[in-house]
Amino acid sequence: MYLHLGSDIAVPVKDIIAVFDMDNASFAWRTREFLRRAETDGSVTSVSQDLPKSFVVCQGPDGKQQVYLCQPGSATLLRRFQGGFSL
Repeated sequence: MYLHLGSDIAVPVKDIIAVFDMDNASFAWRTREFLRRAETDGSVTSVSQDLPKSFVVCQGPDGKQQVYLCQPGSATLLRRFQGGFSL
């Protein structure tokens, strides 16, 4: 099963490590540092041109982490997952 993150991007559910709410998670300096390092490493993909409401951390097949900045909030992504929304 895949989870649709927005635009034309969907990720396999088995690859998702965590889903974070951008407003709550970005208060912690460790989260900001994690996102800064991921950006420096080139492992951040922006799913939308709008301000992100959440970010999803995935483990790729090569073992590297990929971070997706998403327009839908974490609650919306959870509802999509629970509702069986898949591509």
